[in-house]
Amino acid sequence: MRTRPSNTSSDLPDDIDALKGAVGVLERELYNRDLLIEKLKHQLAGLQRHQFGSRSESLDQLEMRLEDEEIAQASAQAEAEAEAEADEAPAKPKRNPLPAHLPRTEKVLSPGEACLSCGGDLKRLGEDVTEELEYVPGYFVVNRIVRPRMACSCCERMHQAALPSRPIEKGRPGPGLLSHVIISKYGDHLPLYRQSQIYAREGIELERSTLAGWVGQSARLLEPLAEAIGRHVRQGQAIFADDTPMKMLAPGKGRTATGRMWAYVRDEHGWSGSAPPAAHYRFSTDRKGEHPADHLSGYRGFMHADGYAGFNRLYDTGQIIEVACMAHIRRKFVDVQTASGSAIAQEAVERIARLYAIENAIRGKPPDQRAAARQARSRPEFEALDAWLQTQLTRVSGKTPLAAAIRYALTRMKKLEPWLMHGTTELDNNAAERAMRPIALGRKNFLFAGSEDGGKSAAIAYTLIETAKLNGLDPQTWLTDVLANIADTKITHLEDLMPWSYAQRN
Repeated sequence: MRTRPSNTSSDLPDDIDALKGAVGVLERELYNRDLLIEKLKHQLAGLQRHQFGSRSESLDQLEMRLEDEEIAQASAQAEAEAEAEADEAPAKPKRNPLPAHLPRTEKVLSPGEACLSCGGDLKRLGEDVTEELEYVPGYFVVNRIVRPRMACSCCERMHQAALPSRPIEKGRPGPGLLSHVIISKYGDHLPLYRQSQIYAREGIELERSTLAGWVGQSARLLEPLAEAIGRHVRQGQAIFADDTPMKMLAPGKGRTATGRMWAYVRDEHGWSGSAPPAAHYRFSTDRKGEHPADHLSGYRGFMHADGYAGFNRLYDTGQIIEVACMAHIRRKFVDVQTASGSAIAQEAVERIARLYAIENAIRGKPPDQRAAARQARSRPEFEALDAWLQTQLTRVSGKTPLAAAIRYALTRMKKLEPWLMHGTTELDNNAAERAMRPIALGRKNFLFAGSEDGGKSAAIAYTLIETAKLNGLDPQTWLTDVLANIADTKITHLEDLMPWSYAQRN
């Protein structure tokens, strides 16, 4: 119900001084209302701009929780089995035969024709057949690995070729199928229970729990490679850092907790660096500053980041130099200009655009040339922008969104001095923000991580997939090659499996 105005014409005093006082009160009320309206318009415009167009799809939360819990359980179980010494042979699992309608390829592994002990001829007694379900882009196939059992006709010694190493010991999935499942889940954001439904339409029964077990065991197998990529990132002269929230189920509390996915990116394309680009992801259950401090332990160099206070302990060491992000500054002025049509915000955006024009002209040039160009061309523009913003701040109301944008800009611009001085740095943190896009897309489909271990498995997968993309590779093709070879690769030779090594060989 609308309320009657506090002051109407019948309520106004006849005394001139009292009337002036009443008018002053009304003017202050109108001013405060204008500020509130502008603030609400700014908030509404921001929500409309950042909100996804379609309503988030409702997912079966139980399915999603079970999926990540099963992935985490499979990873932990694989680790326990690798460490434990088996006292007796495990029981052979009962499995349904692979679909008869799938095409078969057969590979015979022969132990040879002569006995290795006495040189006698070998006679065939039988054979062992291992069937492996494999995925070739576009269709499924069954690989039949045939290993004849041979006996020496002289000394009766038995001979049989060894079964090749496989990604999942005693499992039936081939490396191509494992790669397809992982890329579909974390690259194409397709939950496992949906994949199970898709496979069923092709006559292949693969339960969600089976797929979750495969993903969990693969994550454990691939973790050393993800850690090696992380070491490569931390060897860079400058890195990009960002984080984004990821809902995580909190069993027993009846709600979700807010975890974080962190991304650290090394990309030297801007100054023609020779090191290949890479992205390293880490998951944590909260946003405490101890997490980036742990992730970047031992790192020395520049770090592009937003103004998150949790990074301060990194800067306090003096080993990591903060470089602020101009894109964050620009975004706040764009929000104000979109909401209110502010001419001051528009001019700020135009002044920032001149800095980006200089950056575009020197992209790909050596660091010394970039630094020289920034001193000669960017610094005058940058200092003029700083002085202009300080002047505008005195001319606008301190309670408006525009004033807040100006204050934020003035605070963050102080942290952009390293960008002006060093050619190995960038004007913004867009490399890390691009690395966060897959997480945002995953949130649309997954809504949350099922557990902490599920978040860690996701971080491993994102590290491999996004690093492959940064190096111009098809993630599924490269990951298939990795899964086919990683079991036989020593920890000291992981460099041979890196995306950039694969690109050189192919």
